[in-house]
Order: sequence, then C-alpha cells, then structure tokens
Amino acid sequence: MYSSLTRRDFLKLSGVAIAAFGFPLYPPGGNPYLMTPSLRLGRTTRSLRYYQSPTYSSEELGFYNTDSVVQIYEERIGEHKWEQNPIWIKTDDGWINSTHVQPVRREINKPVLDIPKGGMLVEVTVPYTQAWLADDEQRKRSYRYYYGSTHWVYYAFRSSNGNIWYRVLDDRSNKSHLVFGQHLRPITPEELAPISPNVKNKHLEVDLNNQKVTAYQNDRPVYRARVASGYFEGTTPLGEFKVERKQPSRHMAARTEESEFDLPGVPWVCYISWTGVSLHGTYWHNNYGTPQSHGCINLSPEAAKWVYRWTEPFVAFDDDHERSDNGTKVVIF
Repeated sequence: MYSSLTRRDFLKLSGVAIAAFGFPLYPPGGNPYLMTPSLRLGRTTRSLRYYQSPTYSSEELGFYNTDSVVQIYEERIGEHKWEQNPIWIKTDDGWINSTHVQPVRREINKPVLDIPKGGMLVEVTVPYTQAWLADDEQRKRSYRYYYGSTHWVYYAFRSSNGNIWYRVLDDRSNKSHLVFGQHLRPITPEELAPISPNVKNKHLEVDLNNQKVTAYQNDRPVYRARVASGYFEGTTPLGEFKVERKQPSRHMAARTEESEFDLPGVPWVCYISWTGVSLHGTYWHNNYGTPQSHGCINLSPEAAKWVYRWTEPFVAFDDDHERSDNGTKVVIF
C-alpha cells in the first residue's frame, strides 16, 4: 500500500528548510551461494541455536538471542533442510545455519551538520542502531534500524556532549526519529547513477521454481541474483508486469490474520503491482533461494540496489519516488 502523504508533500506542507555490459552475472562476491567475503560479521535476525557441527543432528551447545552479532570464521554446505539456506557458518561458539543471519559490517561514519533542503538519503552501516522518538520529551525508544536499510534525514544537530544526531522522517507515520549520526552513511549521487540508461531493450525475468531473477539487455543476460518470493502459492503473481513506481526507502507494514510485519527503511523498492508487490532489498532474513516472503520478491540489499539503478523509471538522486506507465518489463513465471 502506498502512503497518502509522501516525503515531498511533507516537506512542502511543513515548510522544513532545515554498466553497462561489464557487470557480472552475480552480485559482488562471485558465487551467490556463499556470503560476500568482505562481510565477516553476521547479525542473527531471530533467536538461533548453535551446534557442534554444521548439522542439526550434532550436539546443541547453546543459543543466540535476536540481534546477536557474531564473527564469521568459516562457511560450509551443511545438512540441507527444505525451506532454508544450506549454508552454515562457524562462530566463536559453534555452527549456526545462515538462514536467519544477516551479513553485516560495522563501519563508523563522519556525520555532517549541513543537510540539503530536500533531505538526505542515508544507509545504516552498523549491524543495528537504536532510533528514538524525536517528539517525545522522555526520548522513548522506537525502532531499531538495521544494516543496509535506508532512511531520509532532514535535520542534524550537535548534542551537549558533542555528538551529531540526525532527525529521520518515517515515510509511513510521518513521525520523526533521532538516530546517532555516526551509524548512518550519506548516499552519494554516483551510487545511484543509472546503469545502462541508453539501452532501451531491457527486461527482468523472475523464475519462481529456481528462485532467481535475471536482467536482460537486448535479450542477453547481464545480471543474476537469488530471490525469495512468496511463501504461499499465488502470493507472488505470475505474468507480465512493469516497474510502475520506485522508492529508495519505504516503511512497509501490514497486519493480517496470518501474519504481521513492521519494517522501516526497506531499501531500493521497485513496485510492479498496485497491490504493493515489489522487488526490494531485505534485512530480516538471509534465505534467498527459497520462498520466504508475503508476496514481494526479496533480494539482498546489494542486488536490490543494482536492480533499482538498472530499471526504469530512473529516480533523481534527491527525490523519494518516481512513477511511470512505461517502466521496465518484469516477467514472472
């Protein structure tokens, strides 16, 4: 579902002034079945048990709580169960399956006080950072923002102890949240430069049986990544679609009889259906290659960013969305 009030509208109403062909078939890191080598930390996205060996039949040694950050020393193809990533990772304490371990980094940034008039798009570069309700005198905790998620900053200030804090606008509730500036990295124009903007014959193919998406230019495959589509049959629709709306950041939330989710800062969203089905980055699991979602096509943040830059309509660097009736074709089968 789309918000009735966009960031652009909010800023106007509130008066806030304050590859082309050289790309590989897979995201950085080569083999898509292994984590990117440079990402040697993992965040557990749920409580996980760890074992003596990379198999559920080995001795259970203990468990990690949700949002534990672990060092990754080794990866193996372990015991494979249906509906999960077959990769196991070795930590200081034992082996855990990587299905619910998000690959992360811990990078500290130099925050800025000069925020552009229209706001600044940022990305979380630590496993997670705590956000606080900005309009509450008691500074109550709100969300945790996770690695790879994206957000709009529209104000910065220096606290009494010298730290710089960012005020983030939530595009769903239009509430403001305060986040430690060192944990958020400003996105640069170069990062969002369109890929192959002069190529007109482009389309995406989403293969649900094999859980992968392939980008084609002039009927030649130029990029491929694993996906996680709808868990229940029919939740990811079949057929031919177009990218009709794109957003670099979106707070997705819903409550149904079957499930409930509340996910701020979903990155690199390409909507293909008025019902809200989209291709987007994912920070709440690492189960690409297996149906997992409520209907959207989940990608790693890196893969989603590539698709976002490659597909039309192209979104201006300082804008929060773009619509089109002639976006890139997406075929789902």
